[in-house]
Amino acid sequence: MHDAPEPGPLPGRPAATGLAARLRAAPLTLTLLAVLWAVGGAGGSLAHGPSRELLAKVGIGLPTLAAGHWWTPVTSLFWCPGPGSYVFTTLLLILVCPAAEHRFGWARTLGVLVAGQVLGTLLGTGLVALGSRAGEQWTAAVAGQTATGPVTGLFALAGVLGYRLTVLWRRRLHLLVVLVPLVMTLYVGHLQSVQRFSGALLGLGVGALLARRRGQPRGHRSSHTETRVLIALCLVAAALGPLIASLYDNATGPFNTFSELYFSHRLSPDEVAEFCALSAHDCARAHAVERIFDTPARLMAALFPALLLVLAEGLRRGLRLAWRITVATELLWAALLLWLFTETGAGEGDVLQYFVEALLLPLLTTGLLVATRQRFRLRLPAAVLGRLAGLLGGTMLAASAAYAGLGVLAAGQFEPGATFRGMLAGLPAQFLPPAYNDLLPDYPVAVGPFARFLETYCGLAFWAVALTALLLTFRRPVVHADAEDAARARALLTSHGGGTLSFITTWDGNHYWFDEEGRAAVAYRVLSTVALTTGDPFGEPEARRRAVAGFARYCDARGWTPCFYSVTPETRAAAGQLGWRSLQVAEDTVVALPELAFTGRKWQDIRTALNKAGKQGITAEWWSYHDAPLALRDQIRSISEEWVSEKGLPEMGFTLGGLEELDDPAVRLLIAVDGERRVHGLTSWMPVYENGVPVGWTLDFMRRRSDGFRGVTEFLIASAALGFKEEGARFLSLSGAPLARSGQNAAPTGLQRMLDWMGRVLEPVYGFRSLLAFKAKFQPEYRPLYMAYPDPAALPSITRAIGKAYLPHLTAAQGVRLMRRLSS
Repeated sequence: MHDAPEPGPLPGRPAATGLAARLRAAPLTLTLLAVLWAVGGAGGSLAHGPSRELLAKVGIGLPTLAAGHWWTPVTSLFWCPGPGSYVFTTLLLILVCPAAEHRFGWARTLGVLVAGQVLGTLLGTGLVALGSRAGEQWTAAVAGQTATGPVTGLFALAGVLGYRLTVLWRRRLHLLVVLVPLVMTLYVGHLQSVQRFSGALLGLGVGALLARRRGQPRGHRSSHTETRVLIALCLVAAALGPLIASLYDNATGPFNTFSELYFSHRLSPDEVAEFCALSAHDCARAHAVERIFDTPARLMAALFPALLLVLAEGLRRGLRLAWRITVATELLWAALLLWLFTETGAGEGDVLQYFVEALLLPLLTTGLLVATRQRFRLRLPAAVLGRLAGLLGGTMLAASAAYAGLGVLAAGQFEPGATFRGMLAGLPAQFLPPAYNDLLPDYPVAVGPFARFLETYCGLAFWAVALTALLLTFRRPVVHADAEDAARARALLTSHGGGTLSFITTWDGNHYWFDEEGRAAVAYRVLSTVALTTGDPFGEPEARRRAVAGFARYCDARGWTPCFYSVTPETRAAAGQLGWRSLQVAEDTVVALPELAFTGRKWQDIRTALNKAGKQGITAEWWSYHDAPLALRDQIRSISEEWVSEKGLPEMGFTLGGLEELDDPAVRLLIAVDGERRVHGLTSWMPVYENGVPVGWTLDFMRRRSDGFRGVTEFLIASAALGFKEEGARFLSLSGAPLARSGQNAAPTGLQRMLDWMGRVLEPVYGFRSLLAFKAKFQPEYRPLYMAYPDPAALPSITRAIGKAYLPHLTAAQGVRLMRRLSS
């Protein structure tokens, strides 16, 4: 039994400690936070914003500038319009200012912040004044507003800061810097939104000029994956814009004119009264629509935003199906707006305000998708598309049949009485959001309880199934297994070799990528959208180094995030040339065999195990699992099952082999047996090839009988080392221990500290650290193994993928037991 690990920090403590250290190193950020909240508290604006009198003195807008308050571009820095704005500003300060202080220094950071605030607020206010004088109704509606808050300067600062980041994060930060204020401008339309957008544009422009002066090269062409991420973010912004605008009572943005068709709102009492003044039937329909918001069917109000969010996930993965549905959705939206224009007969003065501005969004989105259509080439297999179409069609048919068929049977619960033709006319209303109700032809209105049940759940059930099915289809990777590829990869590995863990690539569950010349390969498995490799590339030495970039391009074309796992420093260096990051996840332990001799004090434990085994009549026998006698194989299975049952948790897989991996002719099995043919323990050894012959061996499977010879593991490893030495092998690898490392020379990163913490808490369950300490008995050379990944933002999905790879069959009960052990 392993000793309990020393208490480690709580999982949230490293993050909190890192944030505190980051703030301590950012005196300007702390000062700005203190001033912002102190001024807000002293002026009584934390709860409801500045008073009207105070706002007229410190806020920036056309009224205050016209009154001669020239100082307002600066004083607007120190107040926020409400409690939500104080929280948002605080978070933005913490995210942007410390990074800017670290790169620019506090003086330049303050200068950019103040300059961005002054120039951004003046530019935004000037644009509103120009639009108002030109007769633009939206800008005229906000011309009398006054704004406060330092967010305009913070967006300008973020725009400049982006040019000091890596290309990947520069694109993402700049996109967010543009999208967030732009969405607020287009949907909410307040003066402060225009000012913030103006500040963002100024920051991007100034940052670009400064980058050019420093001779900073222009950003590289974005990869397929990154382009898809950016386009998906644009679609998410289009989906969330109406939802954000719904939180404001006075949203007046140009894209907000028909936002109710994106996100339906409850009818106001005045709107219900207007319908009731028309006719009794219109009154009943209005009350029916209003009643929807008191049932689960209110989720239908957000149907289109939900659909766009699901489609954004499909676009992120590069799927042609998601691209086609998105384009069709945007074109249908544009067609609906054109139909409304022709039906309402709007005057010339209303065309620009109500239709041209509203049409810009679907047309721009469609144009963006068409321009980037080559990035969405991934096609789902015909079988998958067939199952999806069958499920959606069947669900639609069932929901329609339930509403129309059962509605006719309960005709008395509709007003007027339901006929089959009338129920068919009411079908579109069941599958569309409530806001479309008054655009649809007449149909029976539900008044009875069963009729209301049909009206509530038929359409909702269909869309719940449809959106879930689409999301699961988009997220499920499609990887084709090929026995010929497995044989080809094995031949390549045998001919040219790889690392000490490369034989793991022959295990079931792996797929293979080959370079164009077939000289190098990468074994991987796709979990969600993460292509997780099994060790280093293998094949010809020169081709291995190029394989990292080749495999990265292969994954990029398929919308996967590549992650090289348990790789050597050579692969880490090749990934580093691509701008990837890395961290240590394990440590290989290698024993050199030519000069190996168990002499001296440091080998005392090993000599003791060898001597005791000899006295007790225990010998080591080489077998292959397939050729071993049935009695030995039965004992091996029994010992393994006993080991698993003691833990109460499943065996780990991925880079840790089990019984299935023993049954390979190339794997050698060393068994410790006594005179009665009783198995006390066993180890399995995987070959490490070079030029077609094994030059080293790697330990994989290791088990011992609970009531057997206590030093059996030391005995088996020592016996294997001596045997391989006689055969001329150069080294012995005792393999790597996940989440365990001996080297503590370099200061660990926050993520590395988190992995070290996980290793400590998992120690009582799987004993990785004890295993590493045990291997120290053989005086090995420690070689770090790394995980290399291209995008820090993908770390959560990479972590989940690694967890699924190691514990693919973890049941709910086992998960509960694991969490209990960790929490204890």
